[in-house]
Amino acid sequence: MSARIEPKRPIPVNKPLIRLYHHIYGDMPQHGLIRISRSICPVRFTAPKRFLSKVTQPTSELPDRHHIMTSQLSALALRGLTKRFDRPAVDALDLTIRVGEFYALLGPNGAGKTTTLRMVAGLLRPDAGSVSILGIDALADPVAAKQIMAWVSDEPMIYDKLTPLEYLEFVAGLWGIDPRASEKSARNLLISLGLEPHLNERCEGFSKGMRQKVALAGALVHDPRLIILDEPLTGLDALSARHVKGLLQERVRTGCTVIMTTHILEVAERMADRIGVIASGRLIAEGTLNELREQNGRNDTTLEDMFIALVDTEAAAA
Repeated sequence: MSARIEPKRPIPVNKPLIRLYHHIYGDMPQHGLIRISRSICPVRFTAPKRFLSKVTQPTSELPDRHHIMTSQLSALALRGLTKRFDRPAVDALDLTIRVGEFYALLGPNGAGKTTTLRMVAGLLRPDAGSVSILGIDALADPVAAKQIMAWVSDEPMIYDKLTPLEYLEFVAGLWGIDPRASEKSARNLLISLGLEPHLNERCEGFSKGMRQKVALAGALVHDPRLIILDEPLTGLDALSARHVKGLLQERVRTGCTVIMTTHILEVAERMADRIGVIASGRLIAEGTLNELREQNGRNDTTLEDMFIALVDTEAAAA
């Protein structure tokens, strides 16, 4: 008598995602949906309780930022981080960012900024070194690390056939977040970014700046504790840039950590708690604006002047 073959159990998939996916692409095997989903969300997990409580948590109960900043907790710790292509792109980089800190990572084109952030986000495997995110070894346990971080590139991918609300519902479903908990948060995120008039319009006609804001909202829907942004203000008009900066500052105020690359030095000068300057894959200067001025020997110099002097000195020494 032959052994009985048990039928394969179907892979559980959020039904609203199926409906949304069929709305865009028509019928497709379930494995196709899962494959596409992983391009946005690398893991599926139950939403942490902090997400559910954050929706209704009064402002008065939020953590005090000064207490967070002085606690010296490490949100991100890089040790000896190295990546080589034709030449060293990141060269034994050591970097520590505290919980609740807004950190601006500056550098000329080709300095290694994006490569560094892509390794932190788990998109590139370093040749050497370690990445720790809120105490999690991101190289040994990338799934756990990605659950508490957000990554937004300078060329984000969103689904053109979805509206902003549908897109955030889609992403929230990938994270396993209860739709009742995510709906209000998603709407508030989009409204805070100035997208209220466009909540029910398809993204396919959006400008680059509007797409950038939708992608940012999608990245924040699971309430990450570390937010990694590569040139988030590129292509934004003045009002859109204000919306993005306001949202990021609010997240930092409530205890999140932001690390951002930017070529807009005035933004780094006004927003960042600390600034790091990277060149040839190495950190060549770091500190608050006043600390950088002291290192430069002038109290009245601008960040732009210091940045140019640092990069020129590094280039001359190379």
